[in-house]
Amino acid sequence: MSIGNSPSDDRPSVGRAIQQARIDARLTVEEVSSSTRVRIPLVHAIEQDDFSRCGGDVYARGHIRALARAVHLDPGPLVDQFDTEHGGRPEPTPAAPLFEAERIRPERRRPNWTAAMVAAIVAVIGFVGFTLFSDGQKGGGIPVAGGDTNAEKPTPQPNTTAPTDQSRPTTEPEPSDSAIAGLPKDKVTIKVTARDGQSWISAKDSNGKLLEDGLLKQGDSKTFTDKERIDLVLGNAGVVQLYVNGKEVKQVGDKGSVERLSYTPGDPQAG
Repeated sequence: MSIGNSPSDDRPSVGRAIQQARIDARLTVEEVSSSTRVRIPLVHAIEQDDFSRCGGDVYARGHIRALARAVHLDPGPLVDQFDTEHGGRPEPTPAAPLFEAERIRPERRRPNWTAAMVAAIVAVIGFVGFTLFSDGQKGGGIPVAGGDTNAEKPTPQPNTTAPTDQSRPTTEPEPSDSAIAGLPKDKVTIKVTARDGQSWISAKDSNGKLLEDGLLKQGDSKTFTDKERIDLVLGNAGVVQLYVNGKEVKQVGDKGSVERLSYTPGDPQAG
């Protein structure tokens, strides 16, 4: 009986089905790994129904889809079987209720108006006392009324406060078209940001050199540049924000999907 199947189900497990299809297609693990960008140890683990190294169910589904296509299988039934054997696809949880559930909210109390009034009175008394004290210090030795009209008047003190540069912006300006115009037109520049979750990415230049291969945590970004071409593999593509030559690429993919893209200098275009 296959790993992960019930006694009444004689279907092969997800990993065994992929392994058998690979053998029938006369493909080696190395060939499947090269075509899908899934690392060789991970291919072996999935074929043995060990999905613990995938980094979560979302990435496991993406790897299953990629491997199934590589060995000429329909990925849909395999993903459904994976969900059945591993508890099903979790229902999306609304962001606001989840946040409220996790946050520890203190018991709401009535405002203490007495304490507020006492604090306000103390603040007013302190301000008045400070003002009177300051005026007494500044006006010491100067007659209030009458006296010699030629008496020496106090010399105004110079303002030592440094002038504020009104022309200096308080916040950094938003990116504009000048940032796009500043990119080299004879190169391809790609920026990948894990905006809505973590994503597994792999990037190669036009010579096949591996520039990046690993997990991109939420909020992290990577930038790649080459004179001819950049080849990308994006896991959980729906959470990725992608800029190519300074322009955002809309609809990179769905959450949980694995997308393979290539870009060259000029306008963004999928390879």
